[in-house]
Amino acid sequence: MFAAFPLLALPVLVYNLVALTLTGGFSAVDAPARMAEALFTIRMASNIDWSVSLGDLLLAAALVVLFIELLKSTTSRGVAIINHALSMILFIICLVQFLLAPAFATSTYFLITVMVLLDVLAGFIVTIVAARRDIDFSGGDA
Repeated sequence: MFAAFPLLALPVLVYNLVALTLTGGFSAVDAPARMAEALFTIRMASNIDWSVSLGDLLLAAALVVLFIELLKSTTSRGVAIINHALSMILFIICLVQFLLAPAFATSTYFLITVMVLLDVLAGFIVTIVAARRDIDFSGGDA
């Protein structure tokens, strides 16, 4: 049953937890500042400091999870349909949060929402293509 769980819910959950820790919760307007605040810096070979923020780490993790989700969508097991349905519900939740809650009106959350949408679209498209290949046209005189 774990295969049916949309893994992109994890970055969404982490963002929700961060939003809940803000003053004002989901109504907080300082979420962009929290996402952009540097967590640590890395000295690059060019002698420039690269500041890594919470939003950067969250987006990097979401990209890795999106890759795993795209790999999962290529399976044609029955559980994939449940995964697609749950991914669609997750996208609707993300879209509502992005549009209605001030703490979610950030570029970081927008890009996570786009990743969830891409997971939904890729899942449906891959399933349709796989189903078209599974159709047997034997018995015809073509």
